[in-house]
Amino acid sequence: MDIKSKINAPNCITALRIVGTFLMMFTTIFTKEFYIVYTLCGVTDVLDGFVARMTKKTTEFGAKLDSVADLLFYGTMLVKLLPEMLKAMPNAMPVMIASLLMLRICSYLIAAFRYKKFASLHTYMNKASGFACFLMPYLISFIPQNVVYSIVYGIAVVAGLEELLIHSSAQNYTRGNRTVISAVKDGSSNE
Repeated sequence: MDIKSKINAPNCITALRIVGTFLMMFTTIFTKEFYIVYTLCGVTDVLDGFVARMTKKTTEFGAKLDSVADLLFYGTMLVKLLPEMLKAMPNAMPVMIASLLMLRICSYLIAAFRYKKFASLHTYMNKASGFACFLMPYLISFIPQNVVYSIVYGIAVVAGLEELLIHSSAQNYTRGNRTVISAVKDGSSNE
């Protein structure tokens, strides 16, 4: 695939999320500027996949670009939110974050070994986990932070375990949104 074929509306929308993530690094958390950039990044996350499906421009490159944009966005959010998280749950937060990172790393390593490529799955649980993470800055303004972080952590663990199970048990790697039940049933992983 040449560079010209990679420049399309969905990939440009994903690229906007990467630019927004970069800009977000220079905003102060919980300010009006932060929420504007943060919300625009969230909108592009939803919009890129929708536009890709509507225009029939779904590609493996686009899915990988989306995964990279997600990793950058949520990595930046972790850095921005970490001081607040540590205030709310000083002893538990490092263990929670480390366990999630280890779960994801194990899943990616199993996928790399089995499929000989990077594979970040877009399961419904991963989407729910991403949405829950995205809502954190909004929710902590009116729900106790430790409650919000605990709920999001629980959703993220379930999503991570599902992805690990899919990578560990599926015989083939196949694109599409699935659950662990459908992946195990037909013997394929998804993208």
